[in-house]
Amino acid sequence: MLKGKVAIVTGGTRGIGLAVVKKFLDNGARVALTGSRQETVEKALSELKDYGERVMGLWPDLCDPEAVASAFTSVKEKYGRLDILANNAGVSARDSLYTYDPADFSKTIDLNINAVFVCAQAAAKIMKELGGGVIINTSSMVSLYGQPSGCAYPTSKFAVNGLTKSLARELGKDQIRVNAVAPGVTNTDMVAALPEEMVKRISAGIPLGRVGEPEDVANAFLFLASDLASYVTGEILSVDGAAMT
Repeated sequence: MLKGKVAIVTGGTRGIGLAVVKKFLDNGARVALTGSRQETVEKALSELKDYGERVMGLWPDLCDPEAVASAFTSVKEKYGRLDILANNAGVSARDSLYTYDPADFSKTIDLNINAVFVCAQAAAKIMKELGGGVIINTSSMVSLYGQPSGCAYPTSKFAVNGLTKSLARELGKDQIRVNAVAPGVTNTDMVAALPEEMVKRISAGIPLGRVGEPEDVANAFLFLASDLASYVTGEILSVDGAAMT
């Protein structure tokens, strides 16, 4: 479905991001994944060694426009093009408003909003020159419902939705589609560490009766990145089993 395409996946070293990287690779794309540190990137690449030169790793500061522009240009120089950006890097929190450190609030906003903007800007400049592309942002089910603590996270994801819809309207003339995927409770490291009984209670509140798997979310990214979604832009695609917080 992505044969001949080149993708960048931020936050691609584990969880949903790594599942997206594998899904794109399995569907014919060449992929550059990014992580926060060189060691996490190298660990992910070791898991992907069977894909050979079709995958590469980078670790720029995603909030630094110059670092991101340089990294994305290096992907284009290596693979000859850039067709897809999966803006997946982000951080969550559960702090109470009464004890929330403003500095921690700002860090969440910086990575979850500012980095999405910086990466989208760098990718769009390249895609426009090449005649078009696809940007997919990771949102969250809490962007629709909020959550009872850690207010920076849902705040940031509300902003991601607004950025997604706005960029879709702005970049359509350049044949750049912009969408978001909003996962629900997903079986990443955080959920895997929970007691089994807690996972059962969470699953009981989801109409489909289970938490999502990273591959469920990766499938949504694949659809939106592919030509099957060639007339889909400005959408926030929920992948949450109809769950509500």
